[in-house]
Amino acid sequence: MNPVKVGICGLGTVGGGTFNVLQRNAEEIARRAGRGIEVAQIAMRTPKPQFQTTGIAITNDVFEVATNPEIDIVIELMGGYTVARELVLKAIENGKHVVTANKALIAVHGNEIFAKAREKGVIVAFEAAVAGGIPVIKAIREGLSANRINWVAGIINGTGNFILTEMREKGRTFEDVLAEAQALGYAEADPTFDVEGIDAAHKLTILASIAFGIPLQFDKAYTEGITKLTTADVNYAEALGYRIKHLGVARSTAAGIELRVHPTLIPADRLIANVNGVMNAVMVNGDAAGSTLFYGAGAGMEPTASSVIADLVDVVRAMTSDPENRVPHLAFQPDSLSAHPILPIEACESAYYLRIQAKDHPGVLAQVASILSERGINIESIMQKEVEEHDGLVPMILLTHRVVEQRINDAIAALEALAGVDGPVVRIRVEHLN
Repeated sequence: MNPVKVGICGLGTVGGGTFNVLQRNAEEIARRAGRGIEVAQIAMRTPKPQFQTTGIAITNDVFEVATNPEIDIVIELMGGYTVARELVLKAIENGKHVVTANKALIAVHGNEIFAKAREKGVIVAFEAAVAGGIPVIKAIREGLSANRINWVAGIINGTGNFILTEMREKGRTFEDVLAEAQALGYAEADPTFDVEGIDAAHKLTILASIAFGIPLQFDKAYTEGITKLTTADVNYAEALGYRIKHLGVARSTAAGIELRVHPTLIPADRLIANVNGVMNAVMVNGDAAGSTLFYGAGAGMEPTASSVIADLVDVVRAMTSDPENRVPHLAFQPDSLSAHPILPIEACESAYYLRIQAKDHPGVLAQVASILSERGINIESIMQKEVEEHDGLVPMILLTHRVVEQRINDAIAALEALAGVDGPVVRIRVEHLN
């Protein structure tokens, strides 16, 4: 049987890793796929002499790959929204299957891309778009297909996890660790996507769609970054038996779907709370399987290439099958996707960590308790520290039971209006994941 011919668009970190692994493990991959896989063309902006590309057609025009009649599968590894979208749609229009690691592309334009792919009878595979080398999309879409998924929670950005790990273990400030992350190449010169939760929200949007059978709705995801976290809150959380992680949470409720990324206190004895450094982890809770945890490298040259090539093998196996019998892109049949709404953050429910800088006056704690009680917010525990010498304030840390966010918002506004409270109240959500 003739080999399947693929074109790689982008020979950067992931593209280079994909090329290397395809060459190194060619025989093993062919045994799994049932056919050889040949890299027939590569599109790259600048020459990459470190790769052995003798005999492979090289171009700097990605659209040449998309229209090349010899190419069966286009592997899009450029990143970004605009050119990548045009390339993928052009490839689909020309009857080519697509493999991509582009989470932003899928989260923002996936609905359009999948509709066009169905129209043309081709496959768009995107395992590498979420959590690098962890095969979590396949696990949810296929391995857990018997389950009604209750929730998905994940540490799905390695940069943020590295920063929070260093803050907790070494008492360093956010700014200090971010500078090191940039020097090490973990964070971009403009780290906004990583530290403000946008990258994680792209990935969570994809996970929520395949978990709950809903269209991709990145524009409705709530994102909150880690830039305002202090070592004080990291240490207070530790003293209370929690770790702070930048967590993505997607939960199905009777009212709708919660889709949110934010700093989160997690009990320190949970496995996911002990995922450190640049590693990723995703927990999935289903009604039949219970909770499962997927852990591994969330980025990197060859871990991500592993997922790209796993998709490639799946496409090679399925490309000659009837399109009606293939695994749906978003796990559920396209005509059965749910219209269950994405909830605004004010309607989401969580427990909360509140840190109040109280003046050393009698009666402040009673006023705080009264404000919370009036709004139906139950206190789980209180920790009150000694008066701080530099400002004479008393840090008061409270953990609440689960409550709708709007009530916490109302309570915080009332707390900040108290004469005995100085400055803004720090609020961090708490998830027990049980």
